[in-house]
Amino acid sequence: MNPSLKSLDNNIWTLASPHRALGLDFGGRMTVIRLNSGALILHSPVKFNDDLKNEFNELGAVKYIVAPNKFHHIHLSDYISQYPEAQVLGAPGLSKKRPDICFNMELGHKSPDEWAGEVECLLVQGIPMQNEIVFFHPESRTVIFTDLIFNFEAQSSTGIKIFAWLDGIYGKPDVPRAVRWIMLTDKNAARKSFEQILAWDFDRVSVTHKDIIDSGGKEIVRKAFERI
Repeated sequence: MNPSLKSLDNNIWTLASPHRALGLDFGGRMTVIRLNSGALILHSPVKFNDDLKNEFNELGAVKYIVAPNKFHHIHLSDYISQYPEAQVLGAPGLSKKRPDICFNMELGHKSPDEWAGEVECLLVQGIPMQNEIVFFHPESRTVIFTDLIFNFEAQSSTGIKIFAWLDGIYGKPDVPRAVRWIMLTDKNAARKSFEQILAWDFDRVSVTHKDIIDSGGKEIVRKAFERI
């Protein structure tokens, strides 16, 4: 049986899934948020399967499919074919990278009106190669990162440990060197974005790669941002 959604708190679930690149399993994670209307937001969709569709049906109606940065888009087409009425939202620049997909909206510094008061989002400035949209779910005090912060557990494979060491993220949640040294083009702009993120009242941190930080997340994120 396929892995099932895990409840983090009221109206928010995640699903961890394998994600292979460079011959390594970096792990992936989709986050599902249910709005008061019953609409579901699918953040960074993982590989689709029918069991997952059944779980969505039990939770609500899939209305929004989100690609939160310019790298996390490979499974969009499968979800769009299953939910053709859903709105597809992407990070700035992704529509040029994926001209085969019709995006309904480009996310930035403002959430869609339908999410007002329930989900906030912010485009991190100064890292255009990534253009990551960070999400915040106030009800559960959860902030959601995609590739801006990694958190590999101690039980990672030898290959992942070597990668994490090379990328400066071994043994602690942190911003990868690839972001700090290669993708970052405007440090001051990025720092302003980080200040806005740290102004949110969050405690839990959900990351796509790999382990969720259940508590004390704000201080951990603050220390990670100090590297930039």
